[in-house]
Amino acid sequence: MAEQNIQWFPGHMAKTRRLMQEKLPLIDLVAEIIDARIPVSSRNPELPQWVKNKPQMILLNKCDMADAARTEEWVRHFRVTKMPAIPIDCKSGKGFDQFLPLVRSILQERLQALQKKGMGGRTLRVMVAGIPNVGKSSFINRLAGSNRAKVENRPGVTRGNQWFMISKGIELMDTPGVLWPKFEDETVGEHLAFCGSIKDSILDLETLAVRLIATLSDLYPQALTDRYRLTCDVKTTEPYDVLCEIGKNRGMKIARGEVDTERAAAALLEEFRNAKIGRMTIERP
Repeated sequence: MAEQNIQWFPGHMAKTRRLMQEKLPLIDLVAEIIDARIPVSSRNPELPQWVKNKPQMILLNKCDMADAARTEEWVRHFRVTKMPAIPIDCKSGKGFDQFLPLVRSILQERLQALQKKGMGGRTLRVMVAGIPNVGKSSFINRLAGSNRAKVENRPGVTRGNQWFMISKGIELMDTPGVLWPKFEDETVGEHLAFCGSIKDSILDLETLAVRLIATLSDLYPQALTDRYRLTCDVKTTEPYDVLCEIGKNRGMKIARGEVDTERAAAALLEEFRNAKIGRMTIERP
């Protein structure tokens, strides 16, 4: 299979980056939403440079799709590095009750300083940041109790900064998803593509599925075997041959009885992204 070096940085993302930097003087706290399945790859490495000394927190979204034990490891890892972090799930609402108390805890000194200046009633502003398709709009909608932030399960939907009051004295700024201009580590682009943060239309899905099989064969071989009723040993079989067996077992055939590997690849990626193969985290602290 051909190698593919995944890069994606649409023009509107460069504009978003400028808008975010312009709004920073108004911001008290930056809440970065990341994908709990890929906590390294789904963090924008440029964000710390943009936010400079602003307080930050991490929200590990899609925790109900991630390996629970690994999520606990990641939360501990972030806290050890002095980065407050909580696991959340925008569909179930898991972890949402921890968000506002953590915001107030992080900004406690800021609140005290404002009160001393006679500005105790000033609204606190939290910027919600993150890469495409990580769940920012879904997070805000659930907190605000409405569908005012546009939600769509494809990258590149939210195009402008929007403000939402979510509690007395606290409002959120939603921002469009921002990737960065170049993935120095090819694995980062690959992991983002596995989880749907990069448009499938720019990718070779068979190549991507083969790489996903190689990853899951190493980390979750039994789950892969069970889901697709594989007879081969996924740890020792070539990933492309595993893809062929997946297609064969699903009855995905084309002319002359050959396996339709494109359909098999699309099915595998869809089922991984929706946790149908199992709850998985493919990056470790």
